[in-house]
Amino acid sequence: MEDASKLNKTKPEDSSTKIKDEKTEEQEAKEKKEGQIEEKISTAKEPEKKIESKIEETGEKALSDVKEKDIEKPEGKKEKTKKKADRGKDFKYIVRLSNTDVDGEKNVVYGLTSIKGIGVHMATLIADEVGIDRYMKIGDLKDSQIEKIQEIIDNVKTSAPGWMLNHRKDFDTGKNVHLIGSDIDMRLRDEINILKKIRSYRGIRHERGLRVRGQRTRTHNRKGLALGVSKKRE
Repeated sequence: MEDASKLNKTKPEDSSTKIKDEKTEEQEAKEKKEGQIEEKISTAKEPEKKIESKIEETGEKALSDVKEKDIEKPEGKKEKTKKKADRGKDFKYIVRLSNTDVDGEKNVVYGLTSIKGIGVHMATLIADEVGIDRYMKIGDLKDSQIEKIQEIIDNVKTSAPGWMLNHRKDFDTGKNVHLIGSDIDMRLRDEINILKKIRSYRGIRHERGLRVRGQRTRTHNRKGLALGVSKKRE
């Protein structure tokens, strides 16, 4: 009987120990797997960390470069303004010609084109008539040279050929005239009024606000509330 009781006592203890041993083995296996996974994750994250560190370094460098550039820009602008300012005492930054302000830092040819009614061809002709270098700054010209330019501008019709003048065969006189400045707008307004008074085709088109030079008006120059295309009824 004692032997049976001993056997009964030892059996449950052995089963429990076996279960415990199995559990510990499973836990160890899980821990090993978890450790391996963590190692893999850490190894995978290492290049990402390196990349992030490189990005941070490059970002800091870029910011420093941008700051240096921002600091350098105003210095360059100041130098440019100094160059503009160091023209000399006699330099004229604005030259008055035929009621228009001409930029003194422009060349003679391109400076004269800022006057309404004078193009590049006419400006080159004026410069050659005065005997000035075409590419000289207008601000460097003397007062006597500026006066000569003004005289030639006022009497361009005598020095320039007929094909260069901008108003040929005038309505009143029939002569070739060259208009400059506000005279162009005044003369154009007067001639349009003459066309309206004589009831010419062009004058009527001007009155109605339509195209004058033969442009199409079926699809262009539409006014009012009508939209789309109205189809004819069959």
